[in-house]
Formats: sequence, structure tokens, C-alpha cells
Amino acid sequence: MEIFSYTAFRQLLQMFLATFFFHISEYILAISIHGRSNVTCRDLLISKNYMLAMICSLLEYFLEIYFFPGWKEYWWISNLGLLMIVIGEIIRKAAIITAGQSFTHLIRIYHEEHHKMVTHGVYRFVRHPSYSGFFIWSIGTQIMLCNPISTIAFAVVVWNFFARRIPYEEFFLRQFFGSDYDEYAGRVPSGVPFVK
Repeated sequence: MEIFSYTAFRQLLQMFLATFFFHISEYILAISIHGRSNVTCRDLLISKNYMLAMICSLLEYFLEIYFFPGWKEYWWISNLGLLMIVIGEIIRKAAIITAGQSFTHLIRIYHEEHHKMVTHGVYRFVRHPSYSGFFIWSIGTQIMLCNPISTIAFAVVVWNFFARRIPYEEFFLRQFFGSDYDEYAGRVPSGVPFVK
């Protein structure tokens, strides 16, 4: 049975490890930057919608490997997805480390003294590198699984999420940093395709 093949074992193990590493490293970074008392389980970034998306992804994977096992054998596609996962992780973690205490998982609506405008490091290239990294990572997980439906679904859903979140977040960033942020936003792209 194809569900117990080497291909399935490899791809599912990579998916498990990528997901585990992503969430645990987010949590550990949040604790190291903000202190244990300021971090909750919400910093693991596991929501009901996220769980539903992952379940649908696995459902697609198992249905396709059972009915169309050849679809999962495109190693160059799977390896491209794995490369995207690694690149997405590096970009996102670089963003978190560079921003330090200015990075939180929740959008700040009040300016705090330690919240600084970060424009160096990966922020020189894109305004929202953590979003860029997650966008690349999430699509990469589905490409690695050779999941055509979930690849498209993840791209659309994650893009829509950031297309709404970025303007909302930047409303407050413009309030906090005024013309400095306007100038920065005018010369540096958001980091999510087609989002100004």
C-alpha cells in the first residue's frame, strides 16, 4: 500500500519536523525575547483555522497518495518545497531576532517605550519579513507534500490574511512613527506579493 511507502514516510516526517520546529522555535524565541511571564500558548501560533488547514492538507495527501501515488513521486517538486520551508524559516527567524522586543505575534495598537522602528537587517529589503517568511514557509509545506489543491489554497488563504493584516498593522505603525514610517513604506516593499 502506497500510504506506507518510503515517499510517504519521508514527506510526512519532513512535514512533521518542519511544523514542530516552526512552532517550538517561535515559542522559544518569544520566551527568550519577552520573558517567560509575558508569553502564552498563543505564541505557539496554533489556531482553529490553522489546525483545519493542516488537517485538510493531510487529508488531501492521504487521498492522493492512495488514489494517485505517482503524484507524490516528483522529487524535484518535493525538494523545492523543502527548500522553500528552509528559506521561509530563515527569513522569519531573522526578522524576529532582528526586531527583538519590537516583534510580537499580536499587532500592537498602543506604542510602548521599547517598540522601535526597525529598518536594518532583513527589514532593509522588506517591511514585513516575518510575513514573507511565513508565506514562503506555508506554501513550501504543501509543495513539499506535492499537494496541488492545498498549495493553491494555502497561497490564497495566507495571502488574503496578510493583505488584510498589513494595512491594519501599518495604520498603527504610521501613528507610532509618523513620516519616518511613511518614507520607509514608500521605498521598501511589504514582502508579500501584490500587497502595497
